[in-house]
Formats: sequence, C-alpha cells, structure tokens
Amino acid sequence: MLRSIALPIARRIERLLERLGDRSDDTPVLEAYCGYSTPDALILRGRVLSHLREAEPDPRQSRWVNLRQMASLFLTDEVAGVSVRGGGARGVSDAEGYVTLAVDPYAADVAAGSAWAGVPVRIEGRPDTEIAFPVRLPASGARHIVISDIDDTMIETGAHSLARNLWTTFTGSLFTREVHRDAIRLMQRLTNGGRNPVFYVSSSPWNLHRFLDSLFVRNGVPRGPMFLRDLGITSEGVGASHGSHKGAAIDTILTANPGLTAYLMGDTGQRDAFIYRDAIHRHPDRIAGVALREPAPGAGADDAAAIAAIEAAGVPCWHGSDFDGALAHWAFDEDLT
Repeated sequence: MLRSIALPIARRIERLLERLGDRSDDTPVLEAYCGYSTPDALILRGRVLSHLREAEPDPRQSRWVNLRQMASLFLTDEVAGVSVRGGGARGVSDAEGYVTLAVDPYAADVAAGSAWAGVPVRIEGRPDTEIAFPVRLPASGARHIVISDIDDTMIETGAHSLARNLWTTFTGSLFTREVHRDAIRLMQRLTNGGRNPVFYVSSSPWNLHRFLDSLFVRNGVPRGPMFLRDLGITSEGVGASHGSHKGAAIDTILTANPGLTAYLMGDTGQRDAFIYRDAIHRHPDRIAGVALREPAPGAGADDAAAIAAIEAAGVPCWHGSDFDGALAHWAFDEDLT
C-alpha cells in the first residue's frame, strides 16, 4: 500500500528535478567515473550529460551555500542514445546517460607497470568533448584486494538515520566532511602503497562520484573504482535495493579479480554484516577477513548473529567502534598474504 502511494510521488519529484536541471540547449558532455580491469578488458565507465555543474568550495562558506552546491549535483540532465568512442571500443548511453566501454588493453596503449591510466574517450564526431577516463589497471604483484563501504565506514555520515544522512550529505563540503583516520590507517596497510587494489561499494548515488573521489584524494584515502547506485525511479522503488546493489557489486569485483582473496570493510549501520555473510557463502575461500565499524555502541542482536555466521564460516571478523584492532584480529602480515 505504502509503495503504491510513494512511487508516484517519487516519480513526480524525479521529473521535477529533471526539469529544474534541464538545459537541453547545451551540447552534451562526458563525465568520467573510475574504471577497473578484468582479465580480458579495461572497463571504462561514465555518463553523458547536457552539462556539468562545477562549484569550487570555500572553507569559509556557510552550510546554506554547501546545501546549494551539493543539491546542484543532483540537478543533472542525462542524455540517452549518444554514441561514445574510446580505446577502440564504442558504446551508447542508456536512458539515464550511463555508458560503459570494454576496451582491449593493447588497443588502449597503456603503460606497462602503472597502477592507473587515462584512456581518451569522446562523443562520436565531437573531438572537442574528449576527456581521459581513469581506469585501475591490473595489479602486478597484488596479494589481495580490498572492498570497502563508504558511508560510516570511511567517512562520517550517519547513514543508519535517513534524516542525519541527508543533513550530513547536503550541508557538508570537501572541507567539512570527516574522514575516519583509523579507516585511512587500515586502508593504507591493506593496499600497501597501491600494490593491492581497493574498490568502494556504496549505496550513495553516482551524482556524488566526483565529490567522493575529490574528498578521498584530499584526505589521503587510497583511490579506487567506485560502485555507486543509480537513484532513478523504477517499479521496485528508488534504484536497486541496498543489499542487492552491494551484493551484485561484490560479485562483479571478485569475478574481475580471480585468484585474489578480499578483505571487506563496512559498518553495522546498514546491514553490511548480512551482505558480507552472504558474499562469503557465494564465494567460499575468497574472503580473507571482515572489519565492521559499529556507529552505535555494540552490535545489535541481528548483527551479532550475522557476525557469528561469518566467523563460523572460517572468516575472522573484527567489529568495534574503530578499525584499529582489525589487523591483529586477522593475524594480518603483508609478507605472508
């Protein structure tokens, strides 16, 4: 009953936002997201928009200005049916403007031994639209990978409370959003100077990709491809569900990195314990360890049961108010992994 009422309202809000952001007279441009590699291809990802909204944050600006700048990121006008070329591959933007290119690494002519490359991509017939799509290259000598949530895992958000989440997201800026220092310390140890790749899986919308990427760079968080969520309105609700989105992303990342085990980082505020428990069941022997931040004191009964199931599967699971005890709990030694 509630869904039948809420979905029409949500669709009207979505159409209103699209009209507010509509500048159909503008020439389409590309927005690049961080791509990743599989054993056979480089996966480039981006979006075709009618325009990009740029805002230079100032540490002295008010929350009201922050709110206006963050809200503007959601007033996008996506362009469908646009042909895009790069690295010898071609793709067409879908109804929400998203485009994916599977590029032959040899055709892309990337430098051997590098962790990252920028592959030139343009709208077909429009050389003036060419930009470099960043892509994480296959990790030479990697011992494992890291898959991490973002909200309340890497940055303070309050994602377990919708009101707090929205307030923190829309009134913050690159200068005010808090990145957890313990998460950075753990991530830096796990990635070992970039030798081991990191991937971020979050229910945050793709509209925040540029903001999150810049926030991580500013705070020394190891960079990695992000798997975010489209907030388009469907018959199932707003985008894919939290659990199904994260679970599918973890499956994609593990498939793209065969032969490497993974360390999973998350929090107990958004059912990550359940999502990671199920991933362990789908991918036995692929998960080396789990770390869960507890935004509230202690783990609830449901989370405690999921944590116990993770441990019962033979995967050490650290949980607490911070991540500082995770390495010892895992008996982690980079020289042995």
